[in-house]
Amino acid sequence: MIATESPRRGGGYSEDQMLHPILFRQRSLRRPMGRKARSLASTGLVCAGVFYGLSAAHAAPVTEMSSDGGPATAPVTKTKPRRADTQAPVVAEQIETIGRTKVDSAAYQAPTKAPLEAFQPTSVISQHFIENNIPPSGNYDTMVALAPSVMTIGSNGPGLAENKVSVRGFSDGQYNVLFDGIPFADGNNFTHHTTAYYTAHDLGGISVDRGPGDASTMGYATFGGTISVDGKTPTERRGVEAYGSMGAWNTYTYGGEFNSGRMKKLNNASFVFDAGGVQSDGYQTWSGQQRYNFYGKWIQPINDHTTLTFMGLYNNLTQYVPPGATLGEIAEFGPNYGLSDNKNSQNYYKYNVDTIQTDMSYIGLNSDIGGGWTIDNKIYTYAYYHHGHNENDVNGTTQARYLDSAPVSKGNVVACGGTYGASKMTYNSGPGCEYGQAMRQDYRAWGDTFSVNRDFGLAKLKLGFWLEHQTDTRQQGNINWATGQFTNQKQPLNRLMTLENLSAQPYVQLTFRPLPNLEISPGFKYALMVRQINAPVNQKTGTPLYYNQTYGAPMPSLNVHYMVNRNWSAYLQIARGFLAPDSAYFYTPNPSANKVSPENTMNYQIGTAWQSRQFTLSGDIYYINFSNFVTSANENIPGYGPMTVYYNQGGVNYYGIEGEASYHLGAGFTLFANGSLNQSKTQGTGAPIANAPDATASGGMIYEHGGLYASVIDKWIGARAGKISSTGQAQDGLDPFNQLDVSIGYTFNHDNVRRGPPIKLQLHVTNLADSKKVFSYAGTTAEGESMWNTQPGRGFFGSISVPIGF
Repeated sequence: MIATESPRRGGGYSEDQMLHPILFRQRSLRRPMGRKARSLASTGLVCAGVFYGLSAAHAAPVTEMSSDGGPATAPVTKTKPRRADTQAPVVAEQIETIGRTKVDSAAYQAPTKAPLEAFQPTSVISQHFIENNIPPSGNYDTMVALAPSVMTIGSNGPGLAENKVSVRGFSDGQYNVLFDGIPFADGNNFTHHTTAYYTAHDLGGISVDRGPGDASTMGYATFGGTISVDGKTPTERRGVEAYGSMGAWNTYTYGGEFNSGRMKKLNNASFVFDAGGVQSDGYQTWSGQQRYNFYGKWIQPINDHTTLTFMGLYNNLTQYVPPGATLGEIAEFGPNYGLSDNKNSQNYYKYNVDTIQTDMSYIGLNSDIGGGWTIDNKIYTYAYYHHGHNENDVNGTTQARYLDSAPVSKGNVVACGGTYGASKMTYNSGPGCEYGQAMRQDYRAWGDTFSVNRDFGLAKLKLGFWLEHQTDTRQQGNINWATGQFTNQKQPLNRLMTLENLSAQPYVQLTFRPLPNLEISPGFKYALMVRQINAPVNQKTGTPLYYNQTYGAPMPSLNVHYMVNRNWSAYLQIARGFLAPDSAYFYTPNPSANKVSPENTMNYQIGTAWQSRQFTLSGDIYYINFSNFVTSANENIPGYGPMTVYYNQGGVNYYGIEGEASYHLGAGFTLFANGSLNQSKTQGTGAPIANAPDATASGGMIYEHGGLYASVIDKWIGARAGKISSTGQAQDGLDPFNQLDVSIGYTFNHDNVRRGPPIKLQLHVTNLADSKKVFSYAGTTAEGESMWNTQPGRGFFGSISVPIGF
């Protein structure tokens, strides 16, 4: 038996999951499949059968065939009928092996597509697309960039800096990111680190769910959607692959992967292990990165009913981090201005460096426990250890410049970090003075995701919970890098705290089948979060604080899914999203003065999807009412002076239309396009949300035939506001921009591996047009001057992989 992980809603979809299992079951039981039906099955019925079969773990192995007639990279299971007492569907056995038909199909080649079983707007990016189009240094932000309503671009090159992803205008921290169904995030503000945890070579596929999901969708921020990342699974055959690349800005990747294949002596267990590294100078000046990563997954069948999965990864990263540049600096030094090698400067690269170590692991259990009941459980842990150095006013203007002598104020020489002049400038850089911060943030989370399922035929029941505890220790102090001493010896740390979060989300989901092709799924989840702060030195106030607060909200949902026919589905979703307040609300003398309730959304979405061999098509309309929008104001706190106080004020309306399509022209060519029209307006003022584009679009052409793969893909981002003023007015508007990428690859011996290993050569060209527009607002200098990031210029990346079976 080859074991695979059970699919979970909100946790990603297989690239071949084309037809809905209800319809597949109904038709297969009525009559044998004809020639046309077999062709459709070749394109996508494999995972439809797996969807129902894996939960019972009664699987016998078959080999999925790739376009060259050899084994594909992932095992496929064919399911035996369940026992009659389970009242579960009998999945048809007429699933053909997949050869040329699979490659010559729109569903296989489409960069993004909506699965027919999706119950909310969803775009799947397949492992096939990732392997052929993403530069080896890329991260998950690079991979999701093509999806409708998604905006992301790396200012330092693909995967060479930590970047933020926007989905429908929701910023990082307002949506989930999952890995193999496990939610992970910074507990203080629920954001994510794109350069942490895993690399492109570790991944099997990604889906972008633009909605809060159903009751079983877990995580801190079901608020704005879910990016589900699937780790790579072992292959059917044993083999070794060596890979490497080199490209623009002295970027190199290297690594190796080992697949065990099925080990019969260990009850057909299998594992994959990958080790690799990335090093680059980066597009921006003196903004390099060095990274290495280890990833492994072991799948162990216990018997015909139970499978264990063990996964572990480790990532080590050093990166030099520029904050952005002013327009004057961009004009003077060029659009790639980042950091410098000038020791007498605030932007000296060695003064602005992050060292980060992360790990993640889990033990997963999937079992049929009898009587039609199945369980799926993952016990996991992940950690993030970040030690950072940065200057006080990197790329600032007047007060960040190196002074030849220490300033004098009121007859006294100003000490490093002191203020001077009528405008109270800070003495940051001069003889014996390089004023900055040294910080560390170390957190570890332990958690469990659990579900128990029962299919009663006309209805399905799913019960479960998500439970996680995270401990986050943080400290920071002002330091003079010229002397290596803290600037305040009496109280060297201006931040010393431990934040603890306990999250619990129990849920129940029912799915009724009043008609053979109709599913109605009401669900209920309760989101509970307990925040606690133990701070001898609280951030911003510098005083002690010991405080805790509990947040909770009911989260009902209703999903309706209908299969119009074997190629066409439609859905309706009404669901509530939830987001607990940021830990920044504790950084005041009296957090109880913050009149803040959890933010939540009510999502209304309707959509449809079509898939066949020749074309894929999907579209949706959405409206989101975002209430309890949190804002802040400065208030005079007795004994402390002006402090930031948070409160709820009004809300935001999000609405728009999204669509994606691909068409297989024949002779190896596939044409695709997707796009969105998006609006996000603050209730009352009508002001847009910062960094929320009013439209997105992408399109291009893909060719694959005879070992040759080529693509030309363009992504366009519409206009958006750089920031919103304290009075609710849009400021620092940003013009539309686009990025055109080209990928070309050739696999030798693709049609006959006996002649030699299928060596693969690839060339990726990013930003072919060499556009260097300002695309994002990056905050301000200490003096309030705006800083910006520009598109990285044109980049060439060549790579090679050599897989060897034995």
